Amino acid sequence: MGTTKIPVGILGATGMVGQRFITLLQNHPYFEVVALAASPRSAGKKYKEAAEGRWVMEEPIPESVSEMKLFAVEEDIDSIVPEVRLVFCAIDVDKDSIRRIEEAYASKGIAVVSNNSAHRWTEDIPMILPEINPGHLELIDIQRKKRGWDKGLIVVKPNCSIQSYVPMLTPLMQFKPTEVIVTTLQAVSGAGRTLRNWPEMNDNVNPLIPGEEEKSEREPLRIWGKLKNGAINLEANIQISATCIRVPVSNGHMASIAVKFEGKPTKEQIIEAWKNFNPLAELDLPSAPNPFITYFEEEDRPQTALDRKLGKGMGIAAGRLSEDDVLDYRFIGLSHNTIRGAAGGSILTAELLIQKGYIK
Repeated sequence: MGTTKIPVGILGATGMVGQRFITLLQNHPYFEVVALAASPRSAGKKYKEAAEGRWVMEEPIPESVSEMKLFAVEEDIDSIVPEVRLVFCAIDVDKDSIRRIEEAYASKGIAVVSNNSAHRWTEDIPMILPEINPGHLELIDIQRKKRGWDKGLIVVKPNCSIQSYVPMLTPLMQFKPTEVIVTTLQAVSGAGRTLRNWPEMNDNVNPLIPGEEEKSEREPLRIWGKLKNGAINLEANIQISATCIRVPVSNGHMASIAVKFEGKPTKEQIIEAWKNFNPLAELDLPSAPNPFITYFEEEDRPQTALDRKLGKGMGIAAGRLSEDDVLDYRFIGLSHNTIRGAAGGSILTAELLIQKGYIK
């Protein structure tokens, strides 16, 4: 990258993920936030006014955006587009509206990196976990040709829950996993809430996160799919059974994983595979953690409060690997859901788009 930064906008800037985008993009070497957008009721307000009483990040609102006036996401699109080349989308509306809005920006030549689920199964739109399936970005060429877009594009990130175990399973593909049973213990921020404004979650565990288990079972198969004949083929012969539980934790999704393999590896082989798995290391992307996966030998690690900030919140923590009496092995994974699983993962994807030449 040269000294000129790419001007970017944040759609849904007042929500929790939008706030996380703002903090992570402060002083970013590639990107400069020049436009913030939210709902029509916030349009025209200074960001600090619209975020008053809603700001939940540990860091204060950066001065670079506090005085910035908000646009309306959809109504002010023609004012936003001339100012930006890329938008990060974190809006919270119905899926049909999300698809319409994201396609409208892309049709006007803007790169859209989405934190939403609306386009995760759209055939010509890649769902990217940067270390796992960067080759799926080739779908952008098909997407642009099909839709008549020149510079515009849409890329989405996967569900936050799968980031705690898909990175750990991927380097073990060489041993042909066949069955996976996973239980995720998910923080309240995954619902855009805090322990302060969700008192029902204090001293409580909720066994239902609507729709989360289907996402956790299906999305990994698309991530691991092969791009053939202009589409992602779901070739991984793996059965995943997921249970997703909301727990009274502020940030950090933990997963308990049990796996059966066609060719059972040794414990040492598994740990070595994790330690050596860092496919983005040579690209030197600003948000890419090094190491990607950190394995803890201590029996009581990883712990959410201690380890969710590994690699500035972009690293994956692993631990408690042992043989299992029902399947072959069991272990624990942990990721920061609003950094790795949301805004940070989207920013890393945008960095990869630049490296691959999709954003000039």
